[in-house]
Amino acid sequence: MIRTLIKRLWLVPVVLGGWELLARSLGNPYLPTPSVILARMYEMWFSGPYILTEEAVDHFFPSLIRVTGSWCLAVIVGVALGVALGRTSWLADYFEPLIEFGRAVPPPAMLPVFLVLFQMGTQVQVATIVFGIVWPILLNSIDGARNLDHLKLETATVFGVPAHLRLTRIILPAAAPKIFAGLRLSVSLALILMVISELKGSTEGIGYLLNLASNNADMPAIWAGVLLLGVLGFTFNTLFLMVERRVLAWHRAAHRIA
Repeated sequence: MIRTLIKRLWLVPVVLGGWELLARSLGNPYLPTPSVILARMYEMWFSGPYILTEEAVDHFFPSLIRVTGSWCLAVIVGVALGVALGRTSWLADYFEPLIEFGRAVPPPAMLPVFLVLFQMGTQVQVATIVFGIVWPILLNSIDGARNLDHLKLETATVFGVPAHLRLTRIILPAAAPKIFAGLRLSVSLALILMVISELKGSTEGIGYLLNLASNNADMPAIWAGVLLLGVLGFTFNTLFLMVERRVLAWHRAAHRIA
């Protein structure tokens, strides 16, 4: 495990070392050195009396709760609606034009609409994140549920297998690889939209801190926020891949046998 991690991360210190040398040689205030950024990051997030600062508690955790909660909501809506549309052709005929219209609308363009429909703050941010990330989940769920082995479904129907067992034992497992592909796309999108939704009309969160640092021309704080988002995205992706490997272990085993 440690050897694999070293193989994957060996380039990080090389890039940071090159960045340090380049930033020192240029002396550009808009490109601080990694040592300055890490010092600012420590000051912002980890120099409190209980390791984490008050700033981290007030801004990091609300963002984390917001993005994970929004992602879970989008997963429930996207998978449920996607499987229903994938297995019901007449329902898909009604909804697919609306889906094609909705996924073509950039989520930031919906911010003014959400500001009118919902209360300022968490509701607007959750609506923005869910609206932006539900489409890859929904479309992949539709595709996965639609392209199944019909022989298995027909056999289950002939033998009188109840509908809920057909869903949990045949449809969802067969659609799972496509669903997980959409889920992985949505993880990175959720983080991006979290920041975008917090840049306007928010008084807390990582996006709010980035906006505040930008207004104060605090370049080390801006880069510290960018670095934190990169680490957060890497952590989310790593955790997701661990879950995906465990859930889809049967799928990889079937491919190896085939």
